[in-house]
Amino acid sequence: MSEQELNWLRVADLDELPSGRVKTVTAGVHSMALTNIDGAYTVMDNRCPHQGGPLGEGSIEIGVDGQCWLRCPWHGWDFDPKTGLPPGGHEDSGLKLYPIEVRDDGIYVGLEPEPIREKTVTDVMAETMTNWGVTSVFGMVGHSNLGLADALRLEQQKGRLNYYGIRHEGAAAFACSGYAKLTGKPAACLTIAGPGATNLMTGLWDAKVDRAPVLALTGQVDVQVLGPGAFQEIDLHSAFAPVARFSQTVLHTSKHSELMALACKNAIVERDVAHLIFPDDVQTLAAAESASASGPDGRIATPAIAPDEQALTEAKKLIVESQRPIVIVGYGARDAMPDVIVLAEQLNATVLTTFKAKGQIADHHPLAAGVLGRSGTPVASWFMNECDLIIAFGSSFSNHTGITPKRPIIQVDFDRMALGKFHSVAVPVWGEIGVTAQRLSNELGDVTHTVDQRPELEDRWGIWREEKASRLDDDRGKGLGSAAVFTALTDAAPDDAIIAVDVGNNTYSFGRYFECKGQRVLMSGYLGSIGFAFPAAMGAWAATQDQDEYRSRKVISVSGDGGFGQYLGDFTTAVKYNMNITHVLLNNAQLGKISKEQRAGEWPVWQTDLHNPNFATFAKLCGAHGIRVKTPDKLKAALDEALAHNGPALVEIMTDADLI
Repeated sequence: MSEQELNWLRVADLDELPSGRVKTVTAGVHSMALTNIDGAYTVMDNRCPHQGGPLGEGSIEIGVDGQCWLRCPWHGWDFDPKTGLPPGGHEDSGLKLYPIEVRDDGIYVGLEPEPIREKTVTDVMAETMTNWGVTSVFGMVGHSNLGLADALRLEQQKGRLNYYGIRHEGAAAFACSGYAKLTGKPAACLTIAGPGATNLMTGLWDAKVDRAPVLALTGQVDVQVLGPGAFQEIDLHSAFAPVARFSQTVLHTSKHSELMALACKNAIVERDVAHLIFPDDVQTLAAAESASASGPDGRIATPAIAPDEQALTEAKKLIVESQRPIVIVGYGARDAMPDVIVLAEQLNATVLTTFKAKGQIADHHPLAAGVLGRSGTPVASWFMNECDLIIAFGSSFSNHTGITPKRPIIQVDFDRMALGKFHSVAVPVWGEIGVTAQRLSNELGDVTHTVDQRPELEDRWGIWREEKASRLDDDRGKGLGSAAVFTALTDAAPDDAIIAVDVGNNTYSFGRYFECKGQRVLMSGYLGSIGFAFPAAMGAWAATQDQDEYRSRKVISVSGDGGFGQYLGDFTTAVKYNMNITHVLLNNAQLGKISKEQRAGEWPVWQTDLHNPNFATFAKLCGAHGIRVKTPDKLKAALDEALAHNGPALVEIMTDADLI
C-alpha cells in the first residue's frame, strides 16, 4: 500500500521524547513503542512476542559494539529499533515497524485502514443480554475482561446499553441490587478474575436473600492455564456456588447465546443471582457465521399463579368470622398494592407494613397504620394487638417485624417455601398476590360485618404525631435529633422520590419518623449490610435513565457516617455520570447502633468511634454540591437546596447519637 493510502495519525510532539529514550504511544486502537535515537525516530509494535511485555516502558541499551537495542522491561528481550529484529536477526521473533513521518507539528504514524471487526462470541452474548432487557451494567474494565468489555462497548455504541464504571466492585453489586429491588429487573456487574470477582460477594448476597435478580459477569484466566494456579486465578465456579442460582463457565464449545439466555432467565424467573465466567481467550473467539443472538420471546411464562379453591374457601371462612381483621404487607406485595388496598378497604382493615415494605401504602391513607416491628410505629403495634385475624401478603415473617403467631393468620405468597416458614399458619395460600387479593375481593362481595377501624386509626396517629412533635426540639448541645431530621425530610422529599436507606440507628429512625406519601423505599433487608444505601441509589438512578416508569423521579439516599464511608470512593462515580442523587448523611462520629448494643449488653462501649473528614467539603472536592448542617434552623434550606441541585449532592447533618 502506498504512503498516500495510509491513514496518518499524530502520536507525539517534536520535543516530547528525548534522544535515547522510548515511550508508549497510541494510534487509533494500536499501542506502539516510539524510539528516538539521535533524532532518528522509529515506531514498532508495543507487545514483546515473549510474554507481551510493554516495550514502550523499556529502555534503550547501547552494546560494546555501538549497536543500539530496545530492551523489554519484563524479561530483557532485545530488539533493534531500526529493524524490529532481535539479535541474530530471526524474523519470526521480530516486531512490525510502522511508517513514520516527522512533520513541522509533530510525529505521525501511517496505518492501513482498519479491517471490518469480526463478530465474536461475546458480541453475540452481549446482544442476547440486551435483548433480555439487561440495559445497565456497573463494573470495572480490567485485563481479564477486555474482550467482553469491548462487546459491551459496542452495545452501548448502538444505544442499547448504559455502562457505569465504578471504583469498587462491591459498589457495582449493590448498585445492581438496588436497581433490581426497584424495578424487579436485572442489571449486570462486570469484573475481572480473582479479587474483582470476589469483591462482588456482599452485594450479591444482599440481592440473593432479598430475592432481587442480578447478573454477574466475571473475567477469568485463559482456559489453558486453568487449574495450576495462574495469576489471579481462583475457582470462581466454587466461589460463586453458594450465592448464584446459575453459574457457568463460557467455553470455546459452549452454545454462547443459549448460555446468556439461561443466565438471564434464571435471574428473572428465580429472582436470584446468575453468574457467567468468561476465560480471557474465549472472549475474542470469532462467532460462527450461523451464530445469532436470542431473546425472551416464547421463553417466559406469566407469573400470575391462581390460588387453590380449597385454600380460598378456608380463607374466606376466617375472614367472614372476623370482626377486626388487619392486612400486613411485605416487600413481596410491592407490585400488587392496588389490589391489596381494594381488599383492605372492603374489609375496613388497617394496613400494616414490614420495614422492607415501608412506603408501599402512603402513611396518610385512611387505613395505613405504618411500619410494624423494631423500626416501626406504636400505631402498627396497637392494631396488631387488637386484631382478631391477620391477612399477610408477601411477608417473610422476620423476627424484626414481630408478627404475632397468637392470632389466626392467612398467609399469601408466590413462593411455596415462604408459606409457614417459621411456624404454622391457619391458612397458607400459594398464589400470586395481586391475583389472590382480586379473587378474595370478588368473592367476598359487600362486607358489612367488620368494625370500621378508621376512627381509631386517626386517633392513634394523632397520639403518635404529638409524641413525635414533642421530640423536635430535643437538644443536648451535641447535634440534631433524628425526629427533627426525618420530619424535615418528610416535608422536603418529593412525593414520588426513590429513597435508599442504609442500616443502623439512622435507618431505625427513618422507619419510625419518616412518613411516606408515595415514595419507594429500598433497603438491605435480610442481609442488613452497612454501606448499601449510596451504591443502591446509583442503581436506582440508573433505572431512571433506562426504565420509563421511573424517569424524572428524584433519588435520595440516607445513611450514617459509618455506612457512607464504606464506598466513599464511588461518590466520584456519581459525579462522573452526573447522577441526580441527594445523599442525606447523619454524622454522629460513631457506629451508633453498635454503641447502643454494647451498652444494652452491659459491655463497655469500645472501638465504635469514627474519625471522619468534613463530608460536605469532600463532596465539593469531588465536584458535587455539599453542605454541612449543625443547627435545626439551617436544615430545611439545606435539604431544599440539595434536592433542587441537578446532580449529586450531599447534606451532612451533625447529629446526636442518643437522640434517636
